[in-house]
Amino acid sequence: MSTHSLSTHTLSVLVENKPGVLAHVAGLFSRRAFNITSLAVGPTEDDRVSRMTIVCDGQSTPVEQVTKQLEKLVRVLKVTELHAAVERELALVKVRAEPALRSQVLEVASVYHADIVDMSPTTLVLEATGSPARLDSLLAMLEPYGVCELVRTGRVGLARGAGSMTDSGSISDRGLSAVPASQAS
Repeated sequence: MSTHSLSTHTLSVLVENKPGVLAHVAGLFSRRAFNITSLAVGPTEDDRVSRMTIVCDGQSTPVEQVTKQLEKLVRVLKVTELHAAVERELALVKVRAEPALRSQVLEVASVYHADIVDMSPTTLVLEATGSPARLDSLLAMLEPYGVCELVRTGRVGLARGAGSMTDSGSISDRGLSAVPASQAS
């Protein structure tokens, strides 16, 4: 069930928060037959900007070419490949938990700091957050009990350290001020 391998690349892409931007980015990958392993999109500290975290297979996708193509898109503000980064995913896992085995499933959940978010007489729904490798490990431990359903958000990440993607001023270079709209006059 592993979704994380050494050949994957994680791109952090700042885009204008406008309708159709996701379709343009996905279309770029589709037109070039590049596979997206994981895609997560959400707001940033500036409500005019969204961050896309795109994980792609480095063996079948020339990352440098993808980066250059993304940078050509009008609504893309900045593209960075994450190397030293904090990466997390959220998983919801429905697992069989017959009464006789429930305490064992709860013990596994406890070790992985997973929360129980729903319970029925025969199943538990766990919510777990962590690195992709840690979630893979949790799923391997739950597999013998029977995973009924699984959904993962996809990877999100931020570069480690004090710097940020907006430090260099490149966002304002693309025509969008890096000042949050709430602070703009």
